[in-house]
Amino acid sequence: MTRAFLPSRIRLIGAAMLSVGVLAACGHRHEDLRAWMAEQRASMHPRVKEIKPPKPFIPAAYDPASGIDPFSTAKLDVGAKQEAQQLNPLLQAELNRPKEPLEAYSLDQIQMVGSLKVKGQEYALLKAGNLLYRVHVGEYAGQHFGKIVKITEGEVDLRELVQDATGEWVERPTTLQLQESTK
Repeated sequence: MTRAFLPSRIRLIGAAMLSVGVLAACGHRHEDLRAWMAEQRASMHPRVKEIKPPKPFIPAAYDPASGIDPFSTAKLDVGAKQEAQQLNPLLQAELNRPKEPLEAYSLDQIQMVGSLKVKGQEYALLKAGNLLYRVHVGEYAGQHFGKIVKITEGEVDLRELVQDATGEWVERPTTLQLQESTK
């Protein structure tokens, strides 16, 4: 064997023996820690709350011949009548009047294209689809019961009735502004 090979081999064997010695010492070194952990595990008792048994299920008997069909429209009609009796007075008045032509369109489909004054009365020209409508204060536009409350040269102010997050009907002001011609 060569001289260079022998010292490196001795160093490798020495390093291996040193590693084995260190690992063997680690095993005995933490014996007190392991004993304490075993003692703690033995003294711990988990607390588990008792689960209540489920309530017994009692099936309900259903006789289709004796009751109302659950899918009948008669039940819906009764519910709608009850709800209509509890409606907001503003909404109830809106439901009782005939619909106007501009209420078939949503406000984003309606454009204000002009305004005019005839015998002191302000009118707005509103375009919906391919049709042009002349409207005045008190008429309706939009699908949320939008009543026109004010007309100026540049805009039409409306009062809409919408449901808020709680389901209540509230008034919301909205504006249609004059659309400038692109030609």
